Amino acid sequence: MNKTLHFAKTIDAPRQTVWNALIGKDSYEEWTAPFMEGSTFEGSWNTGDRIRFLAPDGSGMSSVIEVSRPYEFISIKHLGEVKDGVDDLDGELVRRWAPAYENYTLKESQGGTEFLVDLDVTPEFEQVMQEKWPLALDRLKAISERA
Repeated sequence: MNKTLHFAKTIDAPRQTVWNALIGKDSYEEWTAPFMEGSTFEGSWNTGDRIRFLAPDGSGMSSVIEVSRPYEFISIKHLGEVKDGVDDLDGELVRRWAPAYENYTLKESQGGTEFLVDLDVTPEFEQVMQEKWPLALDRLKAISERA
């Protein structure tokens, strides 16, 4: 059973700057490092696009961008796992949690941005997400504010 976690961070930068830091290849790799050093993505961030979120060993998540409204909102629908370079969208493990959503909302707030994250997790990943997301948001804030 998936549970939805919520995180928020106030960032002293305009929404466009935060958006660019969020999805830019180099900045993405920097802000997601708390989850796994060397994380990256393949694909693009437009509505309907397929995207893979990958660890250095090539494992990761196979997903689709369900909704992309630049500078406002992204909904990522995680469909399955990537193992040995192959997308697994219907394995036994995947069927227990997929689909799962990861949503990012950017709201204008006193000249800056309120960045909100809503994330579906399974019980076995809840603790690690509770630990890692605040670290990742601190990095996203730092990247956006120095831009």
